[in-house]
Amino acid sequence: MPLHPDAEPFVALMQDYFPDLGGAVTDADEARAMLNAGAAERPRQPVAKVEDRLVPGPPGVEIPVRIYWPRVDGEPLPVVVYFHGGGWVLGDLESHDGVSRAMANGVGAIVIAVHYRLAPEHRYPAAADDAYAATRWAAEHAAELGGDPARLAVAGDSAGGNLAAVTALRARETGGPDISFQLLVYPVTDHDFTTESYVDSGPDCLLTTQHMKWFWDQYAPDTADRDHPHVSPLRATDLAGLPPAHVLTAGRDPLCTEGQRYAERLKAAGVPTSVQHCPGLFHGFAGGADLLPIAGDAMAEVHRALRKALVPEEK
Repeated sequence: MPLHPDAEPFVALMQDYFPDLGGAVTDADEARAMLNAGAAERPRQPVAKVEDRLVPGPPGVEIPVRIYWPRVDGEPLPVVVYFHGGGWVLGDLESHDGVSRAMANGVGAIVIAVHYRLAPEHRYPAAADDAYAATRWAAEHAAELGGDPARLAVAGDSAGGNLAAVTALRARETGGPDISFQLLVYPVTDHDFTTESYVDSGPDCLLTTQHMKWFWDQYAPDTADRDHPHVSPLRATDLAGLPPAHVLTAGRDPLCTEGQRYAERLKAAGVPTSVQHCPGLFHGFAGGADLLPIAGDAMAEVHRALRKALVPEEK
């Protein structure tokens, strides 16, 4: 399926400043600086309140989070712990501020965006450990934030989708916290570069095979680590007992096949799972939902799926 015509100008614009990761650009700091220099300031969707905090992580680690309260009345509200994408190397609270604001208002939930430690300065399992620690903190402090700990979801895009899936696995393995739902937006679930969507991918995907190989080399350079379910959740032997899920895949995305396979594995394990496929869209489109109407429509459907899972009257 080719890229949707409406998406072509947006992808072309993104390609102008997206670094040639693993090619001309091999240094993480240089890549971050290039992305920051190319990012345009955009209007921020109003929410009721935003607060930055540091929350306890693994021993000796404080994790930056940004908490968004939606423009809706009443509490307690559902809570969504959100992990940003960026290949475990790029991205931060600013890069996904628009996504988080739209999710808070679109779902009617408190969104806790998590800035986990990045590779290569902090390789696996740092990001996974931070994601799990932040989710435990959210469960323990939901009530004081005006949230309902019984309606706690994990969510993320790309590498953040990987961390959401891994956090759900770890919560099942360790007996908590109780997670009501997992939202996985074009998630990384495996390290297989030979899948159908990798073979079919090209520059119009925005994310390329070269980029992904570089990301993996930064995050988990020891290839033996990549087989662990806390790195590649698709390789978990058993997915039974995990929270209900909504999995989004994009047609022009090398990660499409592994996302679809993870959804199929969840369903086969008896996990209630809805699947949303966006055939003409590219990897990373969530960040352009305010500029590209077809991306905005797709993210509105994501918000509806979360609302249906977390807001009783939407059942």
